[in-house]
Amino acid sequence: MSDSQKNTFLPPPATETDVYAIHGADPEVLAYAMAKYSRSALTMKESLAEISSQRAEQFLNTFYFAYGHRSIADLAHIPFAIERLSLLAAIELVDETRWDGQERSTRYQNFRLSGWFTPDLGSETPAFTAAVGRLFTTYDKISVGMLTALKAAIPQPESMKPDAYERTLKARAFDVARYLLPLATNTSLGQIVNARTLETQVSRLLTSNFAEVRQLGEKLRTAASEPAWNVQHGAGEVLCEEIASLDADCGRRAHEAFLRPVKTAPTLVKYATPNDYQRETRSELAHAARVLMGTQPIAPSPAVDLLDGDEPLEVELATSLLYPHCHHPYRQIRHNVAALSANQRGEIVSLGTKHRGRHDELLRSFSSGHSLRFDILMDIGGFRDMHRHRRCVQLLQPYTDLHGYDEPICPGQPTLAEAGLATVYSEALAAISTTYRTLRDSDVPEAAQSAQYLLPLATRCRSLFKMDFAEALYISELRSGVAGHFSYRRVAWEMYKAIAHKHPSLAQYFRIEDVNEPVDLLRR
Repeated sequence: MSDSQKNTFLPPPATETDVYAIHGADPEVLAYAMAKYSRSALTMKESLAEISSQRAEQFLNTFYFAYGHRSIADLAHIPFAIERLSLLAAIELVDETRWDGQERSTRYQNFRLSGWFTPDLGSETPAFTAAVGRLFTTYDKISVGMLTALKAAIPQPESMKPDAYERTLKARAFDVARYLLPLATNTSLGQIVNARTLETQVSRLLTSNFAEVRQLGEKLRTAASEPAWNVQHGAGEVLCEEIASLDADCGRRAHEAFLRPVKTAPTLVKYATPNDYQRETRSELAHAARVLMGTQPIAPSPAVDLLDGDEPLEVELATSLLYPHCHHPYRQIRHNVAALSANQRGEIVSLGTKHRGRHDELLRSFSSGHSLRFDILMDIGGFRDMHRHRRCVQLLQPYTDLHGYDEPICPGQPTLAEAGLATVYSEALAAISTTYRTLRDSDVPEAAQSAQYLLPLATRCRSLFKMDFAEALYISELRSGVAGHFSYRRVAWEMYKAIAHKHPSLAQYFRIEDVNEPVDLLRR
């Protein structure tokens, strides 16, 4: 029989689109099965039926590591719970452009119960512990005192249930008290990331200047390589035992099918190591920033500065590369960069690439050319909220007390002075600043990093946000809403005002709420 005659007996191909969700496949096996779409005519069901974890590992070793097809790892998504890490480490952990997750809210939970992380400070540990303890004591006083002031200023409406009234005003009080939480405060978060993000995340964490963050990178890599926690394990054990009591062989097979240990990404993270490109480049750019800026004092700058886009791309690249390694505003760094010769600017840009390995992505600073760039100086607590916007490029400078502290001020809400808490607040910040500098200048290892854990969320930090118009409009609208925290509401409003001033014809497209107007504090 000829081939043409054989083909006449083949069933006709399916013509209707088939859509189905998938559950139960190991992340790496599922990634392999999806990758096979480009190399096989098999359906997903057929692929998963024939793939084993060993074949998946062999495939990933070949195509992911040998050939550099990293997009394959985008197909393996893994949920993690990360519990009892410091606020400082949490900011480092989530600093990924491809990241999804949720962290404990300082608005709805009392962080006094969380405890805190203590870095290795040797003989300075008692001073650190005492300072953190004083901050938490002040946190308690501010939250209790502000709740009392809010209740005195805002009567309970007859239509509002007592527990809802109490819960709403307590959240407002926590919004104020959070300014006293040190970066050492413990938090917890959940993340769902693909394996490529996980690999770069682990590598970046292992390269951190902070010992806690490096240890966190190790724990993440271990968690992806060891059997995952099975939420159905307890119920599955009971069921398997019941089956085994009726048929031992059937019970054994049920146990193998339902309770086998699943390692989520052992192949895809096994080569995640400290990143030499990031480490070497960070050191050399920090040195270049010190040389360029010298002993220049930090120039005054507005809280939100919408930068003009007139400089050549080479100037923006060099400025962006130096920005995360000093405390000066963008305009001041750019002024110094622009004064350099073309060759000198080229040398700075080349520092950002000379240690780059074969599979290293360029540093985030190379994401330049966005039309809207905001140099923002705000409290760390507010930055943590703004940090969630992944569609923009964010460059964060190191934490320091050089920029001072913010005071919680919300239109329509009692101020610290009106609540009788202003002195308590200012004295706590003055005391922590003194201890911070003493620890920073001590001779214990990594003193400069460890001292940063003392800085409260009231501390101002500087960050650069680069984005397109759509993202600027989205952030301004979302973050200016009356239900939001007053810290980032102010930043969102200033972003809108800056765009409206520079591009007045575009202001009409913003659905914005004036943050200067008193808000209904019972509205959530």
